[in-house]
Amino acid sequence: MEVFYLVWAIASTVVSSSLLSILLVIRSLPLLSQFLSPLIGDRYDGTAVRLYEGRVRHSRTKPVVNSFEYPVRYALFDLERSPDLSHLSADRAREAAGTDGPVFLLTIPASVGYEQNPLKVYYCYNLNQEGKEGERGSSPRLKKCLAEVTNTPWGEKVFFEFCPGSDIVAKPLHVSPFMDMTGNWIIHADEPGENLFIAISVQHPTMGNYFVATLAAKRVPSPTSSLNLAMYFWSMPHKVAVWIYWQAVKLWWKNVPFVGHPKYSNPSYRDDALARDNELCPLRLNGQFGNHLNQNSNDKSSSRWCIWRDAEWPWA
Repeated sequence: MEVFYLVWAIASTVVSSSLLSILLVIRSLPLLSQFLSPLIGDRYDGTAVRLYEGRVRHSRTKPVVNSFEYPVRYALFDLERSPDLSHLSADRAREAAGTDGPVFLLTIPASVGYEQNPLKVYYCYNLNQEGKEGERGSSPRLKKCLAEVTNTPWGEKVFFEFCPGSDIVAKPLHVSPFMDMTGNWIIHADEPGENLFIAISVQHPTMGNYFVATLAAKRVPSPTSSLNLAMYFWSMPHKVAVWIYWQAVKLWWKNVPFVGHPKYSNPSYRDDALARDNELCPLRLNGQFGNHLNQNSNDKSSSRWCIWRDAEWPWA
């Protein structure tokens, strides 16, 4: 059933994206662009987005050696001024993160009707204690990050909090048919500036640290209109999907064992993930994985904010 659904999803995406790509090309023609702009408008705010261009690399050492990398483009949006990009509003993200400042969303924007974001990151800032945002001598500081992980083609997503720098999270979602659910994710995320870096490694009880995925990117000039932004990200989600699925075929060809979705064998796998994450609390509290609890915070709760949702077609 999952294979049939995947084939159907690929076929329908090819058709719909092809038609929307034709419309995008038509809209980009100079004469038509001048005619259509007054009709459709362009509310694009270039100050609300930063663009990054870099490479994603995946590397595994067990049970077989396999690695690959591909070019990628990301956008960092001010979520307050781009509220339609996410299921989480800026206010909801601040509530989950316990912050009171700006929220920035790192994402690959949907292109010609398709979205493919294995990982989105919400960077949640606190206002400097010296004063409110915008006052001289004050600046927001990054306090917490939220991850949004989507597993295609199962149509699920999970949101959870983690601390910038380094943190450890019990794996909460079945994101690959070639990995089981017993590993932990060690996450490293720097504050985005001129450079952007995120790394996620898998800590497994029997195979050790056998897998790592990294995103390394540099900031590039922002586009001047929503049309330029659409052209910049044209087919980017599709390319990411092709690279990921092609590597899945290669792992299958190398006889890496296929792992079925845990919902069929263990319907309570989400509760189990939360319980395993609570067991990791001592590692975070003693500083082995960065400053999980802010030094100025009195919050000593061991529970991590974590919620699951269905990912509506097309994986938004």
